[in-house]
Amino acid sequence: MSSENANEEEHCCGSHETAETSTQQDPAPELLVTEAEVKNGQKKVKIAVVGCSHGEMDAIYETMAMIEEKKGYKFDLLICCGDYQSVRNYGDLPHMSIPPKYRSLQTFYKYYSGEKKAPVLTIFIGGNHEASGYLCELPNGGWVAPNIFYMGFANCIQFAGLRIAGLSGIYSFGDFEYSHYERPAFEERDVKSAYHVRNVDMFRLRQMKPANEDKSSNPIDIMLTHDWPTGIPDHGDKEWLFRKKDLFEADHNSGKLGNPQGMKLIYECRPRYFLAAHLHIAFAALVPHKGSGSNRPQPTRFLSLDKPIPGRQFMQALEINVAEDAKMELSYDPHWLAILKNTDLLTVANKEKIVLPDRIGKEPCVYERKDFRPTDEELEEIEKLGDLTIKTDTFRQTAPPLKEDSSSAKNVPPSAYYRNPQTAEFCQWLGIRDLNQMLIEKTSEYVGIPYYMCPQSDEVKPNQDDVDFGDDDFVIDRGHGTEEPASKRSKIEEEEEDQKEKEEEQNVTVKGEEAETE
Repeated sequence: MSSENANEEEHCCGSHETAETSTQQDPAPELLVTEAEVKNGQKKVKIAVVGCSHGEMDAIYETMAMIEEKKGYKFDLLICCGDYQSVRNYGDLPHMSIPPKYRSLQTFYKYYSGEKKAPVLTIFIGGNHEASGYLCELPNGGWVAPNIFYMGFANCIQFAGLRIAGLSGIYSFGDFEYSHYERPAFEERDVKSAYHVRNVDMFRLRQMKPANEDKSSNPIDIMLTHDWPTGIPDHGDKEWLFRKKDLFEADHNSGKLGNPQGMKLIYECRPRYFLAAHLHIAFAALVPHKGSGSNRPQPTRFLSLDKPIPGRQFMQALEINVAEDAKMELSYDPHWLAILKNTDLLTVANKEKIVLPDRIGKEPCVYERKDFRPTDEELEEIEKLGDLTIKTDTFRQTAPPLKEDSSSAKNVPPSAYYRNPQTAEFCQWLGIRDLNQMLIEKTSEYVGIPYYMCPQSDEVKPNQDDVDFGDDDFVIDRGHGTEEPASKRSKIEEEEEDQKEKEEEQNVTVKGEEAETE
């Protein structure tokens, strides 16, 4: 929508809503998936896609189980297109840009605490209603719970050989050119700007486009964004769309419906599938690409899905052919890793505008290089990193898990900001700037010692010789307020004792002088 605040209360609603009867009478157009028949040496992967999750993970997994039982197959992957709401405990709720009366714990906390485990590998991007404090710990992505992977501000990973690119957040003109500077404790405005798409993230994704001489390939298999690319209704049944959502027509005609930079991702990266959410309606479109005959790339199939409430089309099953020996696991994409290294200077923690090398920014460009697509030599350097499989055992609980949803559990302060070991390990491994650390170094205020490092935690502690978390700059958050760590308390107590001794010495000196005077 043209205003992110417009109809915000409607957009925040959860599964308690009832379906619109008009949706049943006038169903949305179906997305026709015309994947070729499986050939020798191939197999199909079955992917479930949902629109806005709104924290309803129990309902989503239950729906998947019903489909699996009915169809007689198992899903290999679940993709969530934003508004995931990875709320760990009640302390995360103030970090969500949602009117207080709509803030709800939902069910993700069960997967974070270990009470439940996601039955299928799940990946997601961020939307405009997220537990932003948690996601700010993982700017490059990471596991938010066992078997649930967040893609970060922007990313490109692989699953079974499929390239999946993702962009978190929604577009806002006022914040587009700025760096990612937000972290808890959020200023009121920062709670919103934290989920706004940045030009640097889109610039990095656009470096995934093919070589100039490649006119026919589709280098990205699946691309995810939360809001729609501006202009996408022109490639689908927009008359049907505007009948269902009459307020969309004026925004579409004025170029304010969606991300005005989004079509660049489609035309430059040519994804086979482009999946989105945000507007709470199922809508399909087909975007052709330039070319003729065998030199013409496959068109991009766009699909946006609804939110998980009865009667709405919020889930779609995709079947895509992959190599028969493809592994059903996540791995880093070597091109994306090279792009992160090439554009490392664009990672900034202070609030400032980022001048892009291709002069999208308004300020004069100072970069000698404008094209950051990896060279063969740069890809060879990535090969030296070895196995690019994303490890599944690196998840750690940074905020206290909610073991029991009780009235006392609701009476907690906002969650602190934490040093996430996944971000530390990834950035050290790749040799790039660590935004999580940079944001912590700006100020130690509201920085907490991760739960897994606390004495009461039963988590296995990593080797702290490998990662220096600067313990003196942390405060402990046990979900009941904050307190200084023992090491810092000892230092403060020593300073107080020294000061006390100095004052006593001064008092003795003064008394001695008074006695001599008498």
